[in-house]
Amino acid sequence: MATTPDELKPLLWEPNNLVRAIEAAGVTLWSWNVDTDALAMDDFAYDLWGIPRGIDVNFEDLSAHIHPADRDRVRAAFTATRAIVGPYEIDFRILIGDELRWISARGQGNDSGMVKRIMFGIFIDVTGRKQAEEGRELLAGEMSHRVKNLLAIASGLTAITSRSTSTTNDMARELTLRLTALGRAHDLVRPVPGQTEAASALLGDLLTVLLAPYDDLGAFSGRIRVSVPRIRVGEAATTVLALVVHELATNSLKYGALSVDTGLLDVSCSARDEAVTIVWTESGGAKVSPPTGIGGYGSKLIQRSVTGQLRGSIDYDWAEEGVVVTLHVDPERLAA
Repeated sequence: MATTPDELKPLLWEPNNLVRAIEAAGVTLWSWNVDTDALAMDDFAYDLWGIPRGIDVNFEDLSAHIHPADRDRVRAAFTATRAIVGPYEIDFRILIGDELRWISARGQGNDSGMVKRIMFGIFIDVTGRKQAEEGRELLAGEMSHRVKNLLAIASGLTAITSRSTSTTNDMARELTLRLTALGRAHDLVRPVPGQTEAASALLGDLLTVLLAPYDDLGAFSGRIRVSVPRIRVGEAATTVLALVVHELATNSLKYGALSVDTGLLDVSCSARDEAVTIVWTESGGAKVSPPTGIGGYGSKLIQRSVTGQLRGSIDYDWAEEGVVVTLHVDPERLAA
């Protein structure tokens, strides 16, 4: 026969069952003498604070375990609890050896429920909840940072494309190619579930993906050759390399080796402890000559990105048979 609610109620008030319910909820009990500052706690509270069970403690004893950054705030809050109307809740950190825990202290203010100058309340271990909140805040901050970066990249690509095209159709086509290739490149370094190491991609894979839109344009197929050693590229460096490759490939498509059917593009790389050297070599295309003036927006953006973010340099050799571009990159920044 099933137990009725009325039959269950007396069971709730049995001391052993109350202890079981409190333990199951992760709740620990405390009482505080407002005159003597003495604290009494149940065994679970002693364990929560990392204090041997049964010893006499006062508020100052517990304060020694509170994180130094929270100690004054918690002292002030406990002093003020008697003036608070209604329930109160204070979250703070404690240190148990090298372990950090979050505790929530809860009780009634305005001397409500005080018996013989003793106030009552509970401690709850809220470490898991706080870690989840911190994780969400970090994720939100990271997402905000990424969105701002992506908007800046899109703005830069749009500005570059607008300066290198004469019609809206050309601009739409080239911008779409650049953004699509950038998306493919970031897919290479996107973290996957269970991945423990920082997201990264192989340099050869990255360059191949970035150059794919230019190598797939009809007769150009197979004229772009990538030959590099196994070098890993981090997520941050991917964006910079994407901007550099897009600008160089677009210039080649308009003025250099990829502007004619006979042109070839070779991308090679060598790596030493002090630098990674990437060489972009065009040949078989139209005759080239060094640009006049101070350079366009795209070349300035590339120069700033390579020197600033990759701590490297970029040099141009305007040979008549085809331009040769050499990038020297800091290995640590390339992996970042």
